[in-house]
Amino acid sequence: MRALISFFTLLFTHVSYAAVAADTTKGKAIASLSSEPVGLGSYLQMFFGLFIVVALIIGMAWFMRRMSSMGGMAAGNLKVLGGISVGQRERVVLIQAGETQLLVGVAPGEIRTLHVMDEPITSTVEANSKVSSSFSEKLHAAIKNRGNA
Repeated sequence: MRALISFFTLLFTHVSYAAVAADTTKGKAIASLSSEPVGLGSYLQMFFGLFIVVALIIGMAWFMRRMSSMGGMAAGNLKVLGGISVGQRERVVLIQAGETQLLVGVAPGEIRTLHVMDEPITSTVEANSKVSSSFSEKLHAAIKNRGNA
């Protein structure tokens, strides 16, 4: 990532020096650049450059998301089902490893198994997720109820 930033910094520095050198070879003062009218070509070049930068950002985000999901494949059937904060830096987390569910305490520098569940509580977790609907569904229901009132 640093190499990419260094490359673009070097590229933009080189382009700006080239523009100044081209301007001084024509015998114009640098201040005269701001007095010249801006043409359509300059705007197209600016928007094309902006498009390239935005496309690079989106591409890097997609690549990073893709690579992070690849790392999850190595973990196998390990899922975090839920968690709650019990202090400033302490959490209790419910983890499913295969068919086994573990209640784990997480603190800075320490992870402890608090309890191994005899029977899975996924049905409760799934029921809670089904009860809480998405924002769009709640908004649609609110608009529908407002129209009936």
